[in-house]
Amino acid sequence: MHIPDGFLSPSTYIPASIIAVPLLISAFKKTKEAINDESFAFLSSLSAFSFVVMMFNIPIPGGTSGHAIGAAMLAILFGPWVAAFCISLTLFIQALVFGDGGLSVFAVNSLAMGFSASFVAFYVHKLLHNKISNNIVLFLSGWSSIVAASVVVAVVLGIQPLFGVDASGHPIYFPFGLSVTIPAVVGSHMLFFGVVEGIATMLVMRFVEKLMHQNTNKEGVL
Repeated sequence: MHIPDGFLSPSTYIPASIIAVPLLISAFKKTKEAINDESFAFLSSLSAFSFVVMMFNIPIPGGTSGHAIGAAMLAILFGPWVAAFCISLTLFIQALVFGDGGLSVFAVNSLAMGFSASFVAFYVHKLLHNKISNNIVLFLSGWSSIVAASVVVAVVLGIQPLFGVDASGHPIYFPFGLSVTIPAVVGSHMLFFGVVEGIATMLVMRFVEKLMHQNTNKEGVL
């Protein structure tokens, strides 16, 4: 789902950068306030997990790829601002060091996979928590997070043919319109990557809840 350099016009990534920069500054400040020495190691471990799962890109029709994100578990445990910052930092390192995603379009990737995924997951979990089965809530939180990110990516890519063509009439930037990107990107994430994300979120969160319960019991004994 990482958008590489050259796929987006300046008319897209410049406004996205203007929007993303203050959001990232706010997210950084909120992360500093929320994290202490005890939670830092745990947050780092989950961020590393997200880093790893995002490196496994599977090509999909429409000129892009799909992968898991891991934003939902971060958002549920630490809040959407912390999750958005951690995912965005992961995206920046991947673009800078591994060339996975472009630096010029980092803001768009951050808004899609960092902010959109984190906030959607957080509020889906908040809305459904204690109303239906916890496993279903966790699954839906993970599923909805990656689907939300895919919608942003699909729309941003799909409007690029509107931003100019070359002398032969071919689009200068990403060549496929919304009629291709919406079913290809969003459809694949609804039917496959979202299911993987939902199951992963459910399994990891249940494991974390079990560990937290065990630690609480030990502290109670002591």
